[in-house]
Amino acid sequence: MTEKSNQVEVTLLGKTHQFACTEGQEQLLLDAVALLNQRVDEMKQKSTVRNEQNALLLAALHLCHDLQDLQRVNNSQQTQQQTLIDKLQMHLADN
Repeated sequence: MTEKSNQVEVTLLGKTHQFACTEGQEQLLLDAVALLNQRVDEMKQKSTVRNEQNALLLAALHLCHDLQDLQRVNNSQQTQQQTLIDKLQMHLADN
């Protein structure tokens, strides 16, 4: 079965763009665009980068870095949870 998609119009770097978006995911796309626009503005304010393309690249790199940090934390938490589950299973097997 094919998922339905809708065209969503967004403004990124002051320009209007059309993106296909899976039905029901429109707000997530709009939120992502808002976050990216916010990060681009932050890069332009915090650094000497004034060129929008460079600010966009810098913002994307920062977002990727944030994602990697979250993935590392998630992996660490999963490892800790599995260790606790293993200990609990060993304890229950001993009883």
